Amino acid sequence: DLCHVRLWQLAVFDPAEEGGYNVSFPDFPGCVTFGRTFEEAKEMAQEVLELWIEELESQKQKFRMYGRRPIIDEVQVSLSH
Repeated sequence: DLCHVRLWQLAVFDPAEEGGYNVSFPDFPGCVTFGRTFEEAKEMAQEVLELWIEELESQKQKFRMYGRRPIIDEVQVSLSH
């Protein structure tokens, strides 16, 4: 009997110069993917993250997951040169 738990992981969706979005996960260096649209990038991100975590679990490695969705926002600064 499998128990499914929903947890959150931070993902960075970086608009690519050629179009689409590069996706990376700050807590999982090297875990990256790409999507031609934001929706496709989110789907690809979920898929690659699930596979990445399955691999970590199979190797008994610990990793950080969030029980709640953290708030992330942009902060703009002005620098004088």
